[in-house]
Amino acid sequence: MKGSSPVGGNNNNDYSFKILLTGDSGVGKSSLLLSFISNFVQDLPPTIGVDFKIKQILVGGKRLKLTIWDTAGQERFGTVISSYYRGAHGIILVYDVTRRETFTNLSNIWAKEVETYSTNPECIKILVGNKVDRENERAVTREEGLALAQEHKCLFLECSAKTRENVQQCFKDLTMKMLEVPSLLESGSVEVKRHILKQKQEDRFPCSGDCCSQ
Repeated sequence: MKGSSPVGGNNNNDYSFKILLTGDSGVGKSSLLLSFISNFVQDLPPTIGVDFKIKQILVGGKRLKLTIWDTAGQERFGTVISSYYRGAHGIILVYDVTRRETFTNLSNIWAKEVETYSTNPECIKILVGNKVDRENERAVTREEGLALAQEHKCLFLECSAKTRENVQQCFKDLTMKMLEVPSLLESGSVEVKRHILKQKQEDRFPCSGDCCSQ
């Protein structure tokens, strides 16, 4: 498992939210995340296991810490990844508009995983059709994507990690919706308080063992 944060250790957050990216391998989940985090776009190899990144943003006047988990999208990692659904405040279900099987698998595999493993009943979900820059190769219409999103009670957006079209909007729409749900705000603020308490304990007891007697 890998992890990185492009921002400093700022504890002055109002809420801390966990977001999960899921969907078939190769649909562009890692590219979407990288485009959002660093404004840098490139073709990435499939994620092995799970990766995560942290970004702090300002939305609706609130300071949010987003911990975004990027899953492999390969069935052999399914038993490992099930644990990462727990506690998620937002889930981004991604498919490739040029590969119909990735769209079909959202219903057959990924939506069922969300229903089975998600522990936040009011978790916000957004269905994202990626790679709209390849319009001439499109295999899934926007109308089909919208219909599936409505069926699973998800937000919906089409985007392109390559051109960055709607990438920021995807995360903004998700976080704005999370801020409307009292239960998510409550658990998000608890996480912030827990982190602050841990930091205070570390500041009070900066070392252990024999380090202070050297």
